[in-house]
Amino acid sequence: MPRYLAVTTWLRQQLHELAVRTRREDGYATETVVVTALLAALALLVFGTIIWNLVVEKSNSIDLG
Repeated sequence: MPRYLAVTTWLRQQLHELAVRTRREDGYATETVVVTALLAALALLVFGTIIWNLVVEKSNSIDLG
């Protein structure tokens, strides 16, 4: 077997295995749920901080004298 044929056969097998591995979706749903939950928590934290700052700022501006 010529060397270039052996190399191309090996390369074809490697590319096929890579395509099969990248096509797998094991755990995709779990990963999506975790990422979505983290993004939702981050959004709540940001909006909570903004609202907290607005409330504190408004309460500090109240004249009690």
